[in-house]
Amino acid sequence: MTKNDKLINRFLNNPKDFTWSELVKLLNIYGYEEVKTGKTGGSRTAFKNQEGSVIKTHKPHPGNIVKSYVIKEVKNKLNLED
Repeated sequence: MTKNDKLINRFLNNPKDFTWSELVKLLNIYGYEEVKTGKTGGSRTAFKNQEGSVIKTHKPHPGNIVKSYVIKEVKNKLNLED
């Protein structure tokens, strides 16, 4: 099993400690790149793939752990629902 497979399996198991950097890596696996919005982007972040599909979410702060609703939204957008 590759590192990418392990990360995907971890994500699918709804971890309570999934970090922002793990989410960014996961989205990169699925072809999404972070869209840089400039100085006023704040915690709202967008990821876009080659087909133009966009995933918008909030970067967690002050901590690093992604909220469970974000995991659910990303699963839905990637068609990875349970």
